[in-house]
Amino acid sequence: MKQEFSIPKLALELRSELDAYVLLEDLRWGDGGPESCPKCGAVGRQYFLNPANGASRKTRTGKASERRVWKCGHCRKQYSVLTDSIFHGTKISIRTWLLVIFEVASSKNSVSAWEISRKYEITNETAWHMLHRIREAMKYEPVAGLLGGAVQVDETWIGGEPKNRHRRSKLEADRKKGPSDKQPVVSLVHYETRSVRARVVADVTGKSLLPAIEEMMDTKRTHLHTDGGAGYQRIASQFAAHETVDHSSGEYTRGNVSTNLNEGFHAQLKRSIDGTHHHVSVVHLQRYLDQFAWLYTHCKATDSARMRALLGNVEGRRLTYKPMVAKVDF
Repeated sequence: MKQEFSIPKLALELRSELDAYVLLEDLRWGDGGPESCPKCGAVGRQYFLNPANGASRKTRTGKASERRVWKCGHCRKQYSVLTDSIFHGTKISIRTWLLVIFEVASSKNSVSAWEISRKYEITNETAWHMLHRIREAMKYEPVAGLLGGAVQVDETWIGGEPKNRHRRSKLEADRKKGPSDKQPVVSLVHYETRSVRARVVADVTGKSLLPAIEEMMDTKRTHLHTDGGAGYQRIASQFAAHETVDHSSGEYTRGNVSTNLNEGFHAQLKRSIDGTHHHVSVVHLQRYLDQFAWLYTHCKATDSARMRALLGNVEGRRLTYKPMVAKVDF
């Protein structure tokens, strides 16, 4: 099936960094250029600063740059298509960015930082940061997309089996009391649209589940479909309706009431983490959940459509490196 974008087509179209800037502007802004200034918000006051040679300009260090620069007639500040986005401050070529974004958008099971590092001849740290910045563009704003209607909710646990750990492992020695010390995750799947949201939670009690669910759905217009977990029973009164299936008695579906959609998402999530990434830190797990929820939600779209949708979410999603690698006090 022919698509708007593919790796060969992008490689042919992006012959220079200038070509990459032009394509990124088209994908983000369309043919008319920016609608407003990212610095002051002024509308209709922007104009393009055409380089003297028509292609590049010298930077303060004396190097030639093909970055396309715009200027706001209101605040008089300059900016580019990279400003206030996941690309802000990047030193990686935009050609590389666009190729990597297409790979992520077209990879059902994701792509690892080591693979990107090897393919595009960049350091593993740079590839890891790039992928997390792309994942930042995949997250849903809670208020902007609250789910309603029939929503299936279920939980799963992410992590290795304790029985597979070495007896001398510190993790084995410090195991929490209870059935598992793996990380619990709750997912919500809209029955009609198959739109997915997922959140890391402290545990699966009603006290932890309700705030996470309220971030993602409008409880007053939601018909909650779950299994018979005690945590859901305690928060059932907060929703318009609540129906369950009893897994303990062999009931897994009754009409449209089930958690089968969640089970499918969890299976894909775990296969991708185990097969591609092998291990992810709990500190960064939420971004991986955002990525796989976004890919699952857009699974019926073409690779090109996913790339366009992803680039439509890059604005205001800056993610710097230092806070990501800082030590977290648990």
